[in-house]
Amino acid sequence: MQYSPFPRIKRFCIYKLVCLTIFRLSRILNNNKQINLAGRKHCYQYSAMIGKGKRDVVTEFIEGLVETYPGLQYLDGFPEVKVVLRGDVSGPTYEKVAVISGGGSGHEPAHAGFVGDGMLTAAICGDVFASPPVASILAGIRAVTGPMGCLLIVKNYTGDRLNFGLAAEEAKSEGYKVEMVIVGDDCALPPPRGIAGRRGLAGTILVHKIAGAAAASGLPLSDVVAEARHACGVVGTMGVALSVCTLPGQPKSDRLGPGKMELGLGIHGEPGAVVADIQPVDLVVSHVLNRILSSETNYVPIKRGSRVVLMINGLGGTHVMELMIAAGKAVPILQLEHGVAVVRVYTGSFMTSLDMAGFSISIMKAEQAILQRLDAATKAPHWPVGVDGEHPPAKIPVPVPPSRSAKNDEVLSRPEQLNEQGRALEVAIEAAVSAIIHLKDSLNEWDSKVGDGDCGSTMSRGATAIQQDMKKYYPLNDAAETINEIGSSIRRVMGGTSGILYDIFCKAAYARLKLNSQSDVAITPLQWADAFEGAINAVMLYGGAAAGYRTMLDALIPASTLLKQRLSGGDDPLDAFVKSVDAAVAGAESTKQMEPQAGRSTYVSADMLTSVPDPGAMAAASWYRAATLALNHHNSKPPPPPPA
Repeated sequence: MQYSPFPRIKRFCIYKLVCLTIFRLSRILNNNKQINLAGRKHCYQYSAMIGKGKRDVVTEFIEGLVETYPGLQYLDGFPEVKVVLRGDVSGPTYEKVAVISGGGSGHEPAHAGFVGDGMLTAAICGDVFASPPVASILAGIRAVTGPMGCLLIVKNYTGDRLNFGLAAEEAKSEGYKVEMVIVGDDCALPPPRGIAGRRGLAGTILVHKIAGAAAASGLPLSDVVAEARHACGVVGTMGVALSVCTLPGQPKSDRLGPGKMELGLGIHGEPGAVVADIQPVDLVVSHVLNRILSSETNYVPIKRGSRVVLMINGLGGTHVMELMIAAGKAVPILQLEHGVAVVRVYTGSFMTSLDMAGFSISIMKAEQAILQRLDAATKAPHWPVGVDGEHPPAKIPVPVPPSRSAKNDEVLSRPEQLNEQGRALEVAIEAAVSAIIHLKDSLNEWDSKVGDGDCGSTMSRGATAIQQDMKKYYPLNDAAETINEIGSSIRRVMGGTSGILYDIFCKAAYARLKLNSQSDVAITPLQWADAFEGAINAVMLYGGAAAGYRTMLDALIPASTLLKQRLSGGDDPLDAFVKSVDAAVAGAESTKQMEPQAGRSTYVSADMLTSVPDPGAMAAASWYRAATLALNHHNSKPPPPPPA
């Protein structure tokens, strides 16, 4: 046998990689069956899509996590041992206090997402909503604990306290220095009796950060423990849910009926303290803050004049937009109703409950030492960035920058007396917008077959605004500024793609007219044609479409091309414009035979498209035809007599 050039250790690693790959492939093939079976039964649930048991969900989450973040690693003990740890830490040689936390899974990104320099050294993952076993916790302690010892941060649940406590005692018997801090920040219920105590909630994340920063600074174990215990005593949390979470592989619970919310729930799907009708977010936030800061329970030592840290935590199924709304409501309520200064705000999903819709609010007293720890650098992937630094009492919006236009401060208005160019513009604009308004129903009908059915309504809205604004604001004697104002009218009332494209069309035409003309001199037909061409080119540049894409350009491009040809060939300007109308109409009609390459028509079957023209092209041909024919008619009449 030929001698292998690989050292023994490399051969072993390759062998292990091959085995792991085969193992994963076989598991994927087996789980594909589960996906299909689960999908037929509970196709509306994310857990059905995953289609796996609680244990597989956690191990595969860990695999994805460490693939995503290069600084994270996990212990090779699946499925019994599920430990995420810093890849740069080895227990025997680690010269700082190790900070370890964990608990049942389903609260991601907690706790594994907060492993990193400056925060957790390791996270012990149990199955979904189940405390990790003692062997797993002990493995984590052994993996990252050096001579400085380790701190276990544990949420106040019986299973976590017992399993982490037993693991701590086992580790101590092996010679490790281990201390444990229990976090109980729940403020939903009256002060408990007996041994249960307050539950550990999202405030635990703040304790992680404070302890992790203290350990990273090189403090001894006793000082790190002292800072963590102090942080536990100055934080309070309460949650609100609008839905019940879905356990992997289980059907959705219907415990919480429609229009109801739960106040004061835990993070394991257990019922809340109170079920109530859904209320506006400002009322809900106010109620939660009143509960956390209640002087009757006195859970947190925060009084008027205190400085506080605010955390808005999503419970898994709440959009960032909703969380930001809650944060925006909470800050002024804290400042105005409770008289406290909010100096840090953390908003996001930190400790979730699978797919539960809702959020929790945590308030921590912001002493200077605590702020220093919260602001300290960390590589934990899910700790929020960009929130350190002093938080102003109130944020005054930055003024909108003024336009650089020379006419920015000038109030535009319709001239009292129109010159010949002004009268011609008025006639053309009035004819164009009237044509669009009359075509509204046909445009909507065409668009209902090839788009979303509102082309006519959108175009008519813009045409009506132009019609009304022209009577008051358009400086009709200045053609360039009038075209600019048409774009402003369109921008104000027309939504969607057509609105922005027509605004671009007008702005580009305005820019070309300003470049090539003077406001007190009538614009020549060639200058109009040049502005028309420049506007079309701008729409092509920013919209991405071109001739043959089945858009409004298929009406405008043929008209512009023929117009330039006729004018350059010496044709009478009015004749050139009138002949270009036929090109616009023919181009719009030809869209029936075009395969769409832009817009919503790209999703419509070819059979449907062959009987319907593009609504945008038909609208463009309509206003171009109406404006041109109105100008032709206007110029064929004798001019009005001069005023006496």
